[in-house]
Amino acid sequence: MAQPNMQRLGKHATEDFGGEAAGDPKDSPDFAYLTYKDLPKFTDAHKSLMAKTLTPELFAKLKDVKSPAGFTLSNVIQTGTETPHLGVGCVAGDEESWELFKDLYYPIIQGWHKYDPTTSKQPTDLNPDNVVQTPEQLEKFNKYVASTRIRAARNIRTFALPAGSTRESAKGVEDILKKTFASLEGDLKGTYFPLDGMAKEAEDSLQAEGFLFQKPKTTNLLTNAGAARFWPESRGIFHNEQKTALCWCNEEDHCRIISMSKDGDVKGVFARFCALSDAVKGGAEGAGAALMHNDTLGFLGTCPSNLGTGLRGGVMICLPKLNEDVELLETVCAAYDLQPRGSAGEHSAAVGAKWDISNKQRLGFSEVQLVQKMIDGVTKVIEIEEMMAAGKSKADVEAFLAAGAQAAPDAAPAPC
Repeated sequence: MAQPNMQRLGKHATEDFGGEAAGDPKDSPDFAYLTYKDLPKFTDAHKSLMAKTLTPELFAKLKDVKSPAGFTLSNVIQTGTETPHLGVGCVAGDEESWELFKDLYYPIIQGWHKYDPTTSKQPTDLNPDNVVQTPEQLEKFNKYVASTRIRAARNIRTFALPAGSTRESAKGVEDILKKTFASLEGDLKGTYFPLDGMAKEAEDSLQAEGFLFQKPKTTNLLTNAGAARFWPESRGIFHNEQKTALCWCNEEDHCRIISMSKDGDVKGVFARFCALSDAVKGGAEGAGAALMHNDTLGFLGTCPSNLGTGLRGGVMICLPKLNEDVELLETVCAAYDLQPRGSAGEHSAAVGAKWDISNKQRLGFSEVQLVQKMIDGVTKVIEIEEMMAAGKSKADVEAFLAAGAQAAPDAAPAPC
């Protein structure tokens, strides 16, 4: 996948936002990191929390700071500066970045997650036995839910993150993960497919099934963060034989673990997710490393939006009545800390009234707490869908929410 031309990127950034391609040691033939000698020339188009947080005083304080991997403030902010529409607008290049640049990261984390890292601790709970999905809930989910997916990122200590990696460090990560994947047994046993040299038929098949990550482009976080250099080297995807357990290697993070099923068995999907997480942890420890994690920010990664659990657990669910009033659906989901997305992701339409509904929060709650909130919240969404199918009005639903959502529907017609 071709990346933006180095000279073109440097010239564009100098003219628009104040960056210069000044020969960063991490430069590659397909990408140039930029150096901002002064505060970037932010415009009204810059929407990110980074652009709103980075004052002249904070820029002066951090501009000469450099991490062990050679990650600088300019590297941290380049993606949000050169890609103005991004919401967060900054990345980390290694584990140490999270401490060295915390004066920038922490206000962004608080603004994005409503979590204060100066006073809070991040719980971790990866015991699937602590999740409750009753037989009645499972039966109801299987009636409405077409598929379930839980995913999160994991990164290996001592290696730079993709935005600050070298060819050697990226290969080191891939080598550890390949050994980990090869050791998986039982239902997790499967195959690793390197992206470099992948046959077009295999790539098309994985892409059609929604398994393969998207190629970098100038509008996403990866490209201007430097995380797409020397693409597709040391990248790949693992999946088990049933295609219910997947892992991405060296995309935005070292490893993205994904567990899925074509039903509503959320607890079963979470159990598989936890097994994958344990396997990646064991692989890192077997190589003499560990996963990036601390008590304040939880699992560490490239983007502040995926800290903490980094967990997104969701169901693809058919909601024909709520689909008739998307604003009401959003209100209902917000009441239970859920986020609705269309069939093809955020801001897309819901084809066939099928919505992807997942937990909104990532940080400040454990994995078990977020999965449980999703199960209990979706249970209420289904209850409200059945209320409306039984003839209840929007006002009835709003009253139901205001009363604490304790009422029961009059009937339970079949979903689509």
